[in-house]
Amino acid sequence: MTAAIALGDDALVLSQRLGEWAGHAPVLEEEVALANIALDLLGQARVLLSLAGDEDELAFLREERAFRNVQLVEQPNGDFACTIARQLYFSTFQELLFRQLAAGDSEFAPLAAKAVKEVTYHRDHAEHWTLRLGDGTEESHRRMQHGIDSLWRFTGELFEPVEGCPVDWAELQRGWLTSITSVLERATLTVPDGPRQDAWTAGGGRQGIHTEPFGRMLAEMQHLHRSHPGATW
Repeated sequence: MTAAIALGDDALVLSQRLGEWAGHAPVLEEEVALANIALDLLGQARVLLSLAGDEDELAFLREERAFRNVQLVEQPNGDFACTIARQLYFSTFQELLFRQLAAGDSEFAPLAAKAVKEVTYHRDHAEHWTLRLGDGTEESHRRMQHGIDSLWRFTGELFEPVEGCPVDWAELQRGWLTSITSVLERATLTVPDGPRQDAWTAGGGRQGIHTEPFGRMLAEMQHLHRSHPGATW
């Protein structure tokens, strides 16, 4: 099932990235917050992937080209501001997506209705830090703007229609841009311009084409399962 795999991979991969902050977050409270967001996303991934097959096999035994996540979620954490920018972009998208799905009658509606409360918190958390960093010190503002700018090229892929996912993608994109613009303006940050004609923009994640950091992340995520095939814990 294309939609279950795509949305499940988004949640799985971002969960793995956020888990990398364990032991490295700037403050203890934030370490707990990021871990909780990662666990929420992992729970979503399990439900979605189980709609398409065996969740463990899909997570740990597929090769890189078989994953269908957008390239945004696989980007390295960078500094804390980059992680927050990535979270702001994705959580705003996911909240709007789940609200549409929850209002429909597809098989994703029950999951979306439960998960929308989680992703609303994820979005609120990212907004809080965007405002705090953007309207903070000169250094925090610079770093937050850098995160916003460097990941902007990965956002267009979020709105490529996914087969079997019954949402209005144009409406989703409009709502996302309105929300993001409002947050950035309140944070005294500049909304990035559209992509230049000569600039590379992300795309292809939904077709299994990924960026270089993804392969290294995937190897780490799958190492234990592949090293001990069939083991139970």
